[in-house]
Amino acid sequence: MLVPKLFTTIKTYDREQFLGDLTAGVIVGVVALPLAIAFAIASGVTPGRGLWTAIVAGFIISALGGSRVQIGGPTGAFVVIVYGIVQKYGIDGLTVATLMAGVILIVMGVAKLGSVIKFIPRPVVTGFTSGIAVIIFSGEIKDFFGLQMGEVPSEFVAKWRAYALHAGGITPAALGVALVSMAIIVLWPRINRRIPGTLVALLLTTAVVTYFHIPVETIGSRFGAIAASVPHPQIPHVTFAQVTALVGPAFTIAFLAAVESLLSAVVADGMIGSRHRSNMELVAQGVANLATPLFGGIPATGAIARTATNIKNGGRTPVAGIVHSVTLLIITLFVGQWASLIPLATLSAILVVVAYHMSEWQSFLGELRSPRSDVAVLLTTFLLTLFVDLTVGIGVGMILAAFLFIRRMAEVTEVTAFADTSDEDMLADGGDPYDDDPNSVRRRKIPEAVEVFEINGPLFFGAAATFKDTLGRIARKPRVLIIRMRHVLMLDSTGMFELSELARRTKKDSTTVLLSDVHMQPLVALTGTPTMRTIGSDNIFGNLDDALARARDLLKIPPVPPPPGATPTVSRETPATGYPTE
Repeated sequence: MLVPKLFTTIKTYDREQFLGDLTAGVIVGVVALPLAIAFAIASGVTPGRGLWTAIVAGFIISALGGSRVQIGGPTGAFVVIVYGIVQKYGIDGLTVATLMAGVILIVMGVAKLGSVIKFIPRPVVTGFTSGIAVIIFSGEIKDFFGLQMGEVPSEFVAKWRAYALHAGGITPAALGVALVSMAIIVLWPRINRRIPGTLVALLLTTAVVTYFHIPVETIGSRFGAIAASVPHPQIPHVTFAQVTALVGPAFTIAFLAAVESLLSAVVADGMIGSRHRSNMELVAQGVANLATPLFGGIPATGAIARTATNIKNGGRTPVAGIVHSVTLLIITLFVGQWASLIPLATLSAILVVVAYHMSEWQSFLGELRSPRSDVAVLLTTFLLTLFVDLTVGIGVGMILAAFLFIRRMAEVTEVTAFADTSDEDMLADGGDPYDDDPNSVRRRKIPEAVEVFEINGPLFFGAAATFKDTLGRIARKPRVLIIRMRHVLMLDSTGMFELSELARRTKKDSTTVLLSDVHMQPLVALTGTPTMRTIGSDNIFGNLDDALARARDLLKIPPVPPPPGATPTVSRETPATGYPTE
């Protein structure tokens, strides 16, 4: 349902809830200030772009989103991809890629693909999230230690090689400010949990550095003052060559925005006992990423940490997110000039803490104890994110996970053969001729010229080879071959092709193929296809007893009654529409 949560919650809105949303919104707005600046600088753009991203995107995501408490803005997940785009295509390229991502997100929401995001394997999410965290940490080493060096290389290995070469150029003052900031952020929650530690660290270190004239680099010394005015919307000049070159980065931005926003919404649902509208959330993310580039902003999405802060401080409706955006706007316009005094070492400490929490190292180590196939997906995604590219890491991780899933599903599918069963044969094998399953093949008398093959599992392209190999080992040429499909809940075109090929191949040996216990999905898939015409609708049955009766008719053998306790048969007058016995 594409209806923003704001429209739903406002119907029962009252004064008490407004006070809770107001308090939470102001607190989250203050918390978002240093994060917006830090993420912008880490992404290779000016601090003002981060602030206006948080203001514009934060307002739109709350006003149009599908979550009651989602807080939007720039996040750590985008640092890697934004930095790479800026380095390769410049600010104009980033603007175009973000606009394209906005369109992709809106299309995803309108196409109701919000629920599809939950099918992304956990090892892929953990792998690229941990990889991003390591890259963010790596990008803060220069400012954290105050290294005297030029531009930091973008490649992971080259970056650490450069750090090693300039390890002797540490600025003690910068390192001291960074360590003090980190200590405050980590220890402050033991004193007061309502006032965020990042804000306390920011205010204290900025005040101390300014008052004592400590020689460390600040926002002002590197980027200049933050403009205290609303930027004019600008539409970039777009060329076809730009669009084609930025398709990959645009899809990566859209993917990250979708995944992080919906993960944040799911976490928020668990905290407040609500349920978000995933498709509306995607549309809101798309609109936000269409608007923010026009004001010089960078990609935005739902922020898990700020959303949790909103909830813990009483926010329960989108009004809190709107207040957060207005708070940031007021700070930027009236207090923004003071932001130039913030030490870069303090911002680097904030991002190192963010990277630590983002790494989910406990989840990463836990995944290493998973099955080897999941570990392979995790490490492949993680290492490719680090050493190659985030887009490549996600893409290869998803493809590898898909192939491993197909292999697992194919291994689940089994094909079992039954022929000429009798009580004597069963007793000789130590089995009970009347086992617990009244619909078992072993409880039925199979004529000598008939063979039954029972498929257990989906008959799709991954399992088609198993089906083909098993049937290829038929020792004799039966007059009738029954394929029992009571455990086949899914049939695709490859499976139908193998059934059709089986019918054609055995027809040369005067063998008739019958299908029994056909479930609704396979039956619907077969209807009107060449496979149905090859096998014949008269040879498709709802249960095994009807199929065996048809086999006896073909062999001109007198009929036999079904075994005791068997499910009543469906009339053979309507074989193609009979329901399975199970």
